[in-house]
Amino acid sequence: MVRATADRRRSAETVHSAETVHSGHVIEENVIRLFDELRVPLLRYLAGFPLTIQDSEDVIQEVFLALFDYLRRGKSHQNVRGWLFRAAHNQALKKHLRSRKDVENAGTLVAVEELVADPAPNAEAQFAFNQTQKRLLSVVRAIPEQNRWCLYLRAEGLRYREIAEVLDISLGSVSLYLERSLAHIARAAER
Repeated sequence: MVRATADRRRSAETVHSAETVHSGHVIEENVIRLFDELRVPLLRYLAGFPLTIQDSEDVIQEVFLALFDYLRRGKSHQNVRGWLFRAAHNQALKKHLRSRKDVENAGTLVAVEELVADPAPNAEAQFAFNQTQKRLLSVVRAIPEQNRWCLYLRAEGLRYREIAEVLDISLGSVSLYLERSLAHIARAAER
């Protein structure tokens, strides 16, 4: 009887272990899929922080490792996209505070944005486009940091509620910051 109980206990542990391995494999596949889907949007968002590309890549790796651990421990995975942006935001702030580097991130932002080719019909049109782009980029850089983060997150497709969660601000603040930022950009575009 003692032997039968021990055998059943071992059998249950083996099943639990197999379920854990299977569950871990499914979680790993989901995290890899999310990494493939959200790496570039997260990288674009992190371009708004004074971090080097390498530091931004490190932040993304740390965030996805944290997500894997978080999910493996059985934590809730509602709104994983918002969780990832919030974690990336916090990690970027920590990395910036630790390094105290004031690296100009304009080259990083331009490098990410230039990955998309823009076929201009002629040199004059290209020159005018470049001037407008430089002016708008300088306007975006002049926008207060919190407003700029709201703008970047909205450009990545996050809803107002998700932006509020990521930046830990009220929904009304998100709306106000975006309204001010877009009005500022629109005025600059009219010039």
